[in-house]
Amino acid sequence: MKALARVAIEPRALEIRSLPDPTPGPGEVIVGVAAAGLCGSDLEAYHQRLAPTSALPRVPGHEFAGRIVALGAGVGDWAIGDRVVSETAAYICGHCAFCRTGQYNLCPRRQGFGFAVDGAFAPYVPVPTRCLHRVPDNLPLHLAALTEPVCVTYNAVVEKSSIAPGDLVVIVGSGAIGLLALQWARSRGAVVAVVGITGDETRLDVARQLGAVAIWDALKDDIDAAVRERTDGLGVPLVIDTVGGASSSMDLALRIVRPAGQITKVGWFHGTTNTTMDELIAKAVRLQGSFSHTWPMWERSLALLADGSMQIAKIISDDLPLSEWQKGYARSESKAAVKVVFRLEA
Repeated sequence: MKALARVAIEPRALEIRSLPDPTPGPGEVIVGVAAAGLCGSDLEAYHQRLAPTSALPRVPGHEFAGRIVALGAGVGDWAIGDRVVSETAAYICGHCAFCRTGQYNLCPRRQGFGFAVDGAFAPYVPVPTRCLHRVPDNLPLHLAALTEPVCVTYNAVVEKSSIAPGDLVVIVGSGAIGLLALQWARSRGAVVAVVGITGDETRLDVARQLGAVAIWDALKDDIDAAVRERTDGLGVPLVIDTVGGASSSMDLALRIVRPAGQITKVGWFHGTTNTTMDELIAKAVRLQGSFSHTWPMWERSLALLADGSMQIAKIISDDLPLSEWQKGYARSESKAAVKVVFRLEA
């Protein structure tokens, strides 16, 4: 099969390469990938800002949907042709305290598709049946491919954050995660403002379409003053920080959150931070990290995607064949794209 693979431990070391077609092991199926989303973490790995976790070549891609094309030994309840999406935890130990309590996303031995295990920027990918979820008939596979980031934001906003109807919530970051977090916050009754920067105009326009009541530019606007004006000087009860790689977003969050408020951090730092935590202490703020997702979040997210509650189509700006991966990566890096989805054919 022709797959996009990382071939060296150096920046930009991706190429289309011929790799053997996979065969399913016991308890696995082979998914014929229909569509796969390009994630910000894929860009980080492309630039060697994420440490390699396995031998090369390695196929990236962890947001995907497709159809089952082969069954491994012992597989029941699944059939060839079933439309499926897959969770990202390709391997978990199954016996640690986190796995035993349903928090397998926190398993210390967890290995993810696209990083430690070959992912979905390929026509075929082997998947353990424990990772599979059925795609509702009325949900197109190219939309279902983005169930994973929908689940990431479900965990961050619905499970990990406290929101009361009428709360002003500030989403820092206007990428796909920020735009999905915006929708989840509004579904909880929040009034939502989104912070971007100059160059994010395409993404911020989508934020307006999705119901953001205010759009602020972190490079131009006095966001602290705008928040004080809207909150009687108190600050907002919740800031959701989706920005990866920069500590300035956390600095902003600490300034604008109100005493006894909450900051939920979704975007990775990818390095050290110069942020002081004094405001966290002085304001008695709750700082909440959020990572990945679990089985119930996938089932609930798929149901809401199928009934149209989550407007995923507005986030997909680029629908490209995998052969145009360089265009997709470039448009995502330049922020000309909101979300890139690659189409694959087995």
